[in-house]
Amino acid sequence: MDFDIDDQINTQHLLFLERQCRICKKTKSLIDDYYLTRKGKSFLPSAYAYECKECTKTRIRKNRKKHTQSPEWHYPDW
Repeated sequence: MDFDIDDQINTQHLLFLERQCRICKKTKSLIDDYYLTRKGKSFLPSAYAYECKECTKTRIRKNRKKHTQSPEWHYPDW
């Protein structure tokens, strides 16, 4: 019986797969430029985010709350 390695292990779909970011619309490498969102299923392209790492970092920084108090606020003097 003749076995073909390509039939048993098909990693080409993951190693060379690229995805277009939904935010910046740039095509980037799936493994290097996208976060893995589902553990244990790293062999599936659907286990990776649809937003690239750079856009994710930008979104997090933009939406991070500032922990500074406003200058108008004063502690009540009772």
